[in-house]
Amino acid sequence: MKKLLFTMFMLVPMTLWAQDNTWEKPEVDEQEEVAKAKVNPDAKYLRGAVPVVNGKVLFSTHIDAPGKTAAQIYDILHQYMVKMTKEKNQLENSKLVTEDTQNHELVASFEEWLVFKATALVLDRTRLYYALKVECKDGGADVVMSHIRYLYEEERKPQRFTAEEWITDDEAVNKKNTRLYPGSGKFRRKTIDRKDFLFNKFESLLK
Repeated sequence: MKKLLFTMFMLVPMTLWAQDNTWEKPEVDEQEEVAKAKVNPDAKYLRGAVPVVNGKVLFSTHIDAPGKTAAQIYDILHQYMVKMTKEKNQLENSKLVTEDTQNHELVASFEEWLVFKATALVLDRTRLYYALKVECKDGGADVVMSHIRYLYEEERKPQRFTAEEWITDDEAVNKKNTRLYPGSGKFRRKTIDRKDFLFNKFESLLK
């Protein structure tokens, strides 16, 4: 009987033991780990993320607003842009410069803090200047962010940059298109983040 039991034990498929082996990782997990390791945190900021039109950095988007008239869209975005000028990160020169209720157009000039890093010991930030133009139509709106420039380290050694000379593909992205340069790259990254926030906010308001 003992010999029979030993023989049956030896015939148990080794795959059953492998399933209980905590040292053996499933192949799919290894593939996922490799994929995660290859994710580039700068991927969305690389070449093509900052469009240049006629030599000028110009971010633009069309936002659909089905069922809403141009006047309704104008009122919604006008209210929010007025609110923007009073937000905590805004500076003294943020204001609406065009409020055209007949053609349903808005133009605002913003001056605000763009913060790179804020800790108890370090505050790294720049003044960001830009214009925001909105053209409202029945069923949607066209939004353009332009005239982007920066004033950096004004308390120590002021440095002034325009978007065209500082955050374009040639100025901020390495030749292999794999990473951003340390200096100009942080401006490019944060400017794109700000643009994305505003465009997404406008879209959510018009839903």
